Amino acid sequence: MNKAKIAWITDTTASLSKEFIEQHDIHVVPLNIVIDQTSYKETIDITQKEFYERMKQEDSKFQTSQPALGDFVKLYTKLKEHYDFGIAIHASSLLSGTYQTSVMAAEMADFKLVPIDSMTGSYPLSYLLKKGIELVEKGHEISEIVEELNCLREDTRLYLVPSNLDQLKKSGRVSGGQAILASLFNIKPILAIEEGGAKIKDKVRTKKKALSWLINNLKTDLATKSVKKAAIVHANDIDRASELEKLVNETFPDIETEKMMLITVAGVHTGVGTLGLSWVGE
Repeated sequence: MNKAKIAWITDTTASLSKEFIEQHDIHVVPLNIVIDQTSYKETIDITQKEFYERMKQEDSKFQTSQPALGDFVKLYTKLKEHYDFGIAIHASSLLSGTYQTSVMAAEMADFKLVPIDSMTGSYPLSYLLKKGIELVEKGHEISEIVEELNCLREDTRLYLVPSNLDQLKKSGRVSGGQAILASLFNIKPILAIEEGGAKIKDKVRTKKKALSWLINNLKTDLATKSVKKAAIVHANDIDRASELEKLVNETFPDIETEKMMLITVAGVHTGVGTLGLSWVGE
């Protein structure tokens, strides 16, 4: 019996390296970045770094939008000729319509698809995708893989600390009064991606306390879970990202670390200079 040919599909919120994408023949559908009504395909027309540089320099309106239905239909029509079915892992359906569009397009193209809502994005999404590929290579049944990934997503962590509330104010996530009060009292909100949505997890008074909060939450998870790797995510602020990475390395010398750019679907709300920490417990 021939082994089924499986296509892996995701979107640019997974922040996968070019090398990994090519090595595993992953089909990545880009989200769109909209700057003053001009649309750019992420990683094709504009990089995440370029996006944040423009956000810092320009007084423009920054938005993101899901991939077009037609882009998915075109992809799945092509994949149907070469693969038996596909496994698609996408950004949280509560944060982007990409998952729903992917499922709809597969039905229109009559392409057999196993869709998985990651309920997250950034590093945790890439972790789930890599875990799925690993399980397929080990010969696990697809139903087992879906079940394991759905369980694993409950233990994904993605915490973000915006450098200020300017962009959250512009995007309507906080009021002008809240932004002013936060600035006056040097309050740093800590955002979490939980149960597929973005929540204000806590508020601290200084940047130092924000870093301590991130470290302490990783320490709490380590009491009951194994964490092999932590990702330091940043919105084009490599210096602060390196500072946090050093702190993680000193506190948890057995945990591997990686720095990566914050996905724009989050950065459009949190702004340039956002810093965060992410991991997955097993």
